[in-house]
Amino acid sequence: MENGAARRKRAKRLSNVGFTLIELMIVIAIILILLGLAAGRYDMTIQRSREAVLKHDLQVLREAIDNFTLDKQAAPQSLEDLHQAGYLREVPVDPMTQATDWDPAFDNVVLSPDQVITGMVDVHSHSALTSRFDGTAYNTW
Repeated sequence: MENGAARRKRAKRLSNVGFTLIELMIVIAIILILLGLAAGRYDMTIQRSREAVLKHDLQVLREAIDNFTLDKQAAPQSLEDLHQAGYLREVPVDPMTQATDWDPAFDNVVLSPDQVITGMVDVHSHSALTSRFDGTAYNTW
């Protein structure tokens, strides 16, 4: 049989095994703060990647317009002309609007002396939003 002193010593040892409520609350608060920071970083990363895709798509579209114009000696009248002629596999989706609603710019500019038909010379995003990083509107890129 156990005596009283041994029983008290064993009970004291067992009561110090767990965490207190304050310790658990502090750990949970730290985890929530770290999650909040990570969520903000994630949102910024997504926005930067959409902007990078937009810049790349605009570059590809502008090169396709120039190549079409120089090859055919006539500017395209729509982005669908570029697709049908094989200059684009498909009209890309604007990453800001999630649609193929690009704003084409038309002008009477000719790229070569042999060009007979003017038409689309540039393309812009249809989004009215602005970049968080440089403050410019996406439809001016």
